[in-house]
Amino acid sequence: MGHWKKTKLIEHKRWLAEVLKNYITINFVFNESQTNKVEQNALANISTTRGMVQKDELIAEQGKIINNDTYQKLESLRKVFEDESRISGEQNMVTFGHFILISLAMSLLMVFLYFFRRDIFNNNRLLFIIFIVILVMLGVLSWAIKIKIPSLYYIPYCSVPIIFRLLFDTRIALNIHILMVLVAGLFVPNSFDFVFLQFTAGMVAIYSIRTLVKREQFLVSSVLILGTYILAYVGLVLTRNGSFSTIYWQDILPFTVSVGLTLLAYPLIYAFEKLFGIVSDLTLMELTNSNSRLLRELSLKAPGTFQHSLQVANLAEAAIYKIGGNPLLVRAGALYHDIGKMINPLYFIENQKTNDNPHEELTPEQSAQIIISHVLKGIEMARKNQMPEVVIDFIRTHHGTTKVDYFYNMAIKANPDKVIDESIFKYPGPVPFSKETAVLMMADSVEAASRALKEPTEESINNLVDKIIDHKLMQRQFQNADITMREISESAKIFKAMLKSIYHVRIDYDLNKKKDS
Repeated sequence: MGHWKKTKLIEHKRWLAEVLKNYITINFVFNESQTNKVEQNALANISTTRGMVQKDELIAEQGKIINNDTYQKLESLRKVFEDESRISGEQNMVTFGHFILISLAMSLLMVFLYFFRRDIFNNNRLLFIIFIVILVMLGVLSWAIKIKIPSLYYIPYCSVPIIFRLLFDTRIALNIHILMVLVAGLFVPNSFDFVFLQFTAGMVAIYSIRTLVKREQFLVSSVLILGTYILAYVGLVLTRNGSFSTIYWQDILPFTVSVGLTLLAYPLIYAFEKLFGIVSDLTLMELTNSNSRLLRELSLKAPGTFQHSLQVANLAEAAIYKIGGNPLLVRAGALYHDIGKMINPLYFIENQKTNDNPHEELTPEQSAQIIISHVLKGIEMARKNQMPEVVIDFIRTHHGTTKVDYFYNMAIKANPDKVIDESIFKYPGPVPFSKETAVLMMADSVEAASRALKEPTEESINNLVDKIIDHKLMQRQFQNADITMREISESAKIFKAMLKSIYHVRIDYDLNKKKDS
């Protein structure tokens, strides 16, 4: 029965279709091009604005509730202000212009490294670190602009100069920071405000950790950066609006977040050290801790050498503070420069507690070889304990290519008719090749020699320091170091003053005597 009904329904549909053909004709055909044209005209007639704002019209009033219309006007004003601050024109040409300016900035950086830090310029690993940090930070900035985060000041821009200051030095950090801020100014809205705020905060970040001695400086640095941001922001607002009432303190939140994120730079520095094998001031600060395992061992096995190393560290550090350089580096080098003496401590006079001298049973040649071996043994111990190469350099160079003069002269006296082979009595070198290693050589020599003074006086200490440094200059021990005669003279003055203080030398204040002389 159901099948019959279904068949009848199909027949009725066919009949109705045949009947309708005789009375209905198609009089509407879809025209795609005409439809698109009508749509475009309709879209063009839609207003892109919502209402109108007259010149000098008050948009929002302090203390009043912001409704939807007022909020729309404020957002529209912000968008227009930011759009007008951006470069307009053909996009390809704008991109090409950006490429030219960025290339110029990077070229200036490379020129700076070539002239002032050739060691970094010739080291692809260090160049890679510099470029990767710059590209990552610019990439983060570009991403933040693209997604339109509420404020670009959330980005921890000051972490970049901090990283470069701790990994390299102040000059590199300042140069890179200036170039990065200028490049960022090409892309950000309100570029002058951004450049000024980041430039001043970055300089404070660099200066606040110029000499890193304690970890507390990280916190102090963060507070100073935040204070700089706030002070600069208030100054900019007052410059534009001339009233404290226009300062919105909620705008300080991005600066606070940025400074908090800047603290992440410190674990990043540790990662860079491990990945690329470089040494930051953080590592040097840890090495200068006298409770480190190697220094504790030195103090137990060779207490005299340990005390000598502490005095040398104080002398060298004071000199570097005066003439410029890395005080942490020279202090670390001074503390570890004689660790090789732990192997045979009693063969070095500062560790001999009695009058028994083991050298009396040896020939001058044998004694010289034991003395010289402390350099090679020290290098071996340092590398076994995974000490940084920049610290090992102080062990290698603190005697340069000088001779063990005492045993060399003994050999000549014992064998007047024999030609003595000088190479047996010479340290392997190399000579110092940096300001820090040169200062350590001077400090080491004058401190050791001062211990032999029977009656330390102002005159004897002055003569001793001058004699030792002049002797090093005659032996051309500083020819490869970037240290000037003026800096050597300044270092000598520091050594004299500190040695007089150590030996409690009284300064003669007799004015009449001075006039007579």
